[in-house]
Amino acid sequence: MNKCKLKICLPLIICFLFSFKLVNAQIERLDSIRVSEIQPKKNLFYSRPPLFFIYKRKLPLSLLHLKVNYWKTKGSFGINVNQSAFSNNWSSGGVNSVALGGLINYKGEYNKDGMNFTSELLLAYGKSKNAGQLERKTNDRLFFDNKAAMSISKNWSFFGSMSFESQFDLGYSYSKDAKGNEIRKVISNFLAPGYLTESFGFEYKPEKFFSLRLGTGTARQTFMLDTAIYRNNSKNFGVPIGKTFRNELAFQIVANFDRDILENINLKSRYLMFAAYEKFNNIDQRLDVTLTAKVNRLINVTINGTALYDDDFSGKIQSTQGMALGVLLKIPR
Repeated sequence: MNKCKLKICLPLIICFLFSFKLVNAQIERLDSIRVSEIQPKKNLFYSRPPLFFIYKRKLPLSLLHLKVNYWKTKGSFGINVNQSAFSNNWSSGGVNSVALGGLINYKGEYNKDGMNFTSELLLAYGKSKNAGQLERKTNDRLFFDNKAAMSISKNWSFFGSMSFESQFDLGYSYSKDAKGNEIRKVISNFLAPGYLTESFGFEYKPEKFFSLRLGTGTARQTFMLDTAIYRNNSKNFGVPIGKTFRNELAFQIVANFDRDILENINLKSRYLMFAAYEKFNNIDQRLDVTLTAKVNRLINVTINGTALYDDDFSGKIQSTQGMALGVLLKIPR
């Protein structure tokens, strides 16, 4: 009986020990696996990144819904105020005074396919009043210039232009009567004189800031709507006494310069030469120069000067100069 049980249990014991050894070996193998062996394996199939190709396509402007603006405009508006006051016992002396001036300058320029159109408007007016004296003008000018040009080479164009110039207010000459009182006489007025000038010729423009017009065919009409001014101004601006109109044919040169010569400092000048064919030995000339220094966004210092020679005004050179500190608002586009 005992031998029979031993024969049955012995194979079971052997199987059990063999199974235990296999399980134990498997556990030892799992304990010895490195971390690198349990990480996911790399993809055996190599994959390349996608390729991008850029192709140029010419599309009509109508599909882009773009609007091209061929105009370039800029404008400025300025106000200058000067005032001074002294007490009656001020040891250094002085005169109470107040001055007010205004300026509007607008310029528009159109460029397309060798065609150019430029329009410029300048309005300036100012007055001052000193205690014990009559009021005086410090500035008075109305100027409107238009020019159309067609390019014929890199720096040369054929142009036609029209300009108008006059003043807003009465102009006076001042003197004193026998009692020492100040008196004044009217010597100019609006459209007395007024000038309308038409010109055509060739324009040389090597740089954006400089241009030179050679008006080979120029006509200028001088208007004198106030026919009584000759009583105080014998030259009557070259218009025959009693007449309101005079026409002249001439050769004209106009040079324009407008550039920032230093940071925040702009220099603008315009030179005009008018040589009438009937008196070619007596040439009219005018030079306007304006220097503007920008203090900050609104405050500017402006220095301007004008030199003029015109035998219809005077046989001598005339000049004027002014300096102002004020507000100048610019509207660029």
